[in-house]
Amino acid sequence: MMRSATQFRAAGYSINIVGLIGFLLVFSWALVAILAPWIIPYPIGEIVDFDYFGPISDKFWLGTDYLGRDILSRILMGARYTVGISLIAVMISCTLGVALGMTAAVVGGWFDTILSRFLDALNSIPSKLFGLVVVAGIGSSIPVLIMTLAIIYTPGAYRFARALSVNINTMDFVTVARARGEGTFFLIRSEILPNILGPVLADLGLRFVFIVLLLSGLSFLGLGVQPPNADWGALVRENIGGLPFGAPAVIFPSIAIASLTIGVNLLIDNLPQKIRDRST
Repeated sequence: MMRSATQFRAAGYSINIVGLIGFLLVFSWALVAILAPWIIPYPIGEIVDFDYFGPISDKFWLGTDYLGRDILSRILMGARYTVGISLIAVMISCTLGVALGMTAAVVGGWFDTILSRFLDALNSIPSKLFGLVVVAGIGSSIPVLIMTLAIIYTPGAYRFARALSVNINTMDFVTVARARGEGTFFLIRSEILPNILGPVLADLGLRFVFIVLLLSGLSFLGLGVQPPNADWGALVRENIGGLPFGAPAVIFPSIAIASLTIGVNLLIDNLPQKIRDRST
């Protein structure tokens, strides 16, 4: 893929301007998610305007929603749920999937066969259908959302890590380490993981995007974060009826989702090159 010609050196990394833009977008939303309770201009559940779907003004920078609540406040606080839930879910799914994938590649045999077939069966279930059934059946609490999203994306992380680990496991330095009598844990920690870390981090970023989109889709269907709290998908759903005359209430949460996912994609597109530069 063609990269920008504008590059600079910072702390030993080679980062192009596209990757820097992606990092700034992701970092900005992460900062908003952390500081949201202290920077929102109005409480998220407070009706501050008797004119529902109020226009953009000096008082309400992004207008108001279908109840007269401040859209800017709800988007800023919604970042805490969208970014927070997605980040925790992707960390759980990738940590579990990568650990199991490396273990299956090194151990092999019946452990690899049984685990692979089980996760293949789980992966064959459509992600949105699985999420709808679980959340509708158990309830839409934040812990349930996190675990559901983590379970959905664990099989993919496992298959990706296992495919990489199988290739590394056949290389000479792993054979030598095994001949020295090194155990499974040493092989995974010292021989396999360092050699697949770059692609795994890139895959983590990609799965984060998938989880953001799936969470937003579940929230749009009413099965995500519940009122009065809301993530960005829920903000779109609850204001979609006012799109003809209150477009900002729908457009700005959609822009927030797009900016986060685009930023992560730009960042992970640059991440493997940074890691290769560091290793040379």
